[in-house]
Parts: sequence; C-alpha cells; structure tokens
Amino acid sequence: MKYLHSICIIFTLLCISSIQAQQQYTVDGQTYTLKTEVEGTLTLLWNTVNGEYRYFSKKDNTIVELKNTDLNGKYQEEYKDVLKLLTSDAPVSTDKVKLTLASLRDFFVTYNQKVDPNFSYENPTVQLKTRLGVFAGVSNNAYFYNPDNSFLPALGIDFEIIDDVRLKRHAVVFQFKQLIESSDYDFSSSQVSFNYRFKFIKSEKFDAFINAKAATFTSVSRNQELIVNDEVTKFTSGSEFQVPGAFGIGFDYAIGNGYITFAYHDIVAITIDDNGEFPVDLTLGYKLNL
Repeated sequence: MKYLHSICIIFTLLCISSIQAQQQYTVDGQTYTLKTEVEGTLTLLWNTVNGEYRYFSKKDNTIVELKNTDLNGKYQEEYKDVLKLLTSDAPVSTDKVKLTLASLRDFFVTYNQKVDPNFSYENPTVQLKTRLGVFAGVSNNAYFYNPDNSFLPALGIDFEIIDDVRLKRHAVVFQFKQLIESSDYDFSSSQVSFNYRFKFIKSEKFDAFINAKAATFTSVSRNQELIVNDEVTKFTSGSEFQVPGAFGIGFDYAIGNGYITFAYHDIVAITIDDNGEFPVDLTLGYKLNL
C-alpha cells in the first residue's frame, strides 16, 4: 500500500501543477493559452505549442502571430514586416530583431517607451521558472548489497528550478525516488535528493545535461543476510543522510508544454562504494513547464 500511496502523491502533484493561470486568446480561429511578456500599447504574448515557441503581438484588440517561415532553406522573416506595420506611428528598427523572446522583448519595450511616456518596464535580472516531472525505470541498486545483481522498478518525481535569464545552462533539482522490491530481491527504498544540473547542450528543442547528486536522505526497507566464512552479516532497515557526489547524464526533448526526459543516474559516485557491479539506473519520464 505504501507504494500505491507514493504513486498517488506523484500524480496528484502533477495534476495540480498543470493548472496554470494563463489567458486564452483566439487567433485566426485557433485558441491558444499565452503568457504576457511585455504589456503596453504593443503587447508581446508567447508560449510553447507542441514543443515550438510561438510569439504574438497584440495592439488594441488585434492579435497577430509573428512568423519566420523556412522556404527552401531560406527564412522569410515575415515577423519584421508585421512589426514595421504595427510600429509605423513611432518606427523602431527591425534590422537586428530576432524571433527570440529576449530580442522581441527589447523591441516591444523600446516601442512602448516611445509612444507612452508613462510606460515602464523592469528587465528582470533573474527569471526563475519551474518544471515538475514524473519518471519510471529500472535500477540494479549498485550502491547497496545486491547479491544477484537484480533489477528493481523505480519511479519518482522531479522538481526543477531554472533561471531563464543569466543562468540558462544551470538548474537545481529536488527529486523523490522510490525503488520497489521484487520477488527475488527483498529490498525497497525511498530517497529524497538535492541535485545540480549543467546543460552542456541547450536549445529550444533539445537539452543534454550532467547531473550531480549533492545530498540524499534515504530510507531503506530490507531483510538480507550475507554469509562469509561462516560469519553472518544481517542487513536491516534504516535511514541515512549522505553526500554521495554521484554523477549521471540526461536528455530533455521538448514536446507539448514540457519535455520527454531520459536519464542515466549515478553512473559514478565519489564518496560511496558500489557493490562490485557496474551501476545501471535508467529512467524515462515527462516534465511540465509550470
């Protein structure tokens, strides 16, 4: 029952997190849930739709999508013509404007400041974003006694915090992970860990990262015996705080309002010993942008 309880907690948190206070807009007959980045005479709206960043401008009651169509390998930059038309009353150069959130933000702010002396915008030095995910996989539990190198089912949740302005390649992650006992391996554990991730590849669609597990609190349930030269070592249940210095690798692929994520956990650990087997700890999951 305790495993069922853990599963219920995971999916309850995921469902709650998906309820987001974002406004819906209808553009060309299609309804989108969009975030407001800059609000003024000319308002910048955006979100990720099916894993693709989409940007919209709103002036008065008219909303227009900003597009950059790829035609035979050449981008058409239609968004620049749209911006020129929308700002014809107070022209702002579009020569260096890119179809990215940061570049569009600067353009919209510049225009709004020209047409409205009361407009003010504070460019954030830190813009924290969060993601919540669930995952499942298998582990051979290489850092505990596992005489037959058995694999156990694993499931858990990730809560990731990122700064989308200055520290785009960095993230901190709080993780809960449950290993579930099997018929041939009487072992289960619940672990809460604090992790740091460095994204050595980062793009709008794909991230690749190194994960460093800095600290863990693990609660173990087991009933095992090790017999060596007629000496019996009995492994029992307990809890322990560790600083494992364990490193893994992972990949995120943008789809929908989040990412499919694959991770290879704890490939090597600095301060704790393995049981002689090479660690195999693989998970696949999905995380939502909150």
